[in-house]
Amino acid sequence: MKKIIKTTNAPAPIGPYNQAVLSGNMLFISGQIAINPKTSELETNNLEEETKLVMENLNAILTEAGMTFENVVKTSIFISDMNNFAKINQVYGNYFNADTAPARETVEVSNLPKFVNVEISAIAVK
Repeated sequence: MKKIIKTTNAPAPIGPYNQAVLSGNMLFISGQIAINPKTSELETNNLEEETKLVMENLNAILTEAGMTFENVVKTSIFISDMNNFAKINQVYGNYFNADTAPARETVEVSNLPKFVNVEISAIAVK
């Protein structure tokens, strides 16, 4: 059985998918980009702020599901330019305890939705 997780504190999906799906004790969070949930506008002028908004969108979905970043076991980071890795990684790292950080991969892709610089998805376990 699956339960759809929705919150107005994260951007609404821009396609035929949900913000997250809870199946048993596992939460699958769709890739988040830097859309401000209050304005529905992209915020991509500053890479660090863009990454922070992505992480805050993930946090809002985790919170709606009754979880925190401590529950995250896997993330996938998609970036448009590997030269931005260090800046993105710096912001991303602020959301996790280094000793309990999740598994992850970071890959450079040719394009992302709405031509953003970073998209992050996550899997969490309660």
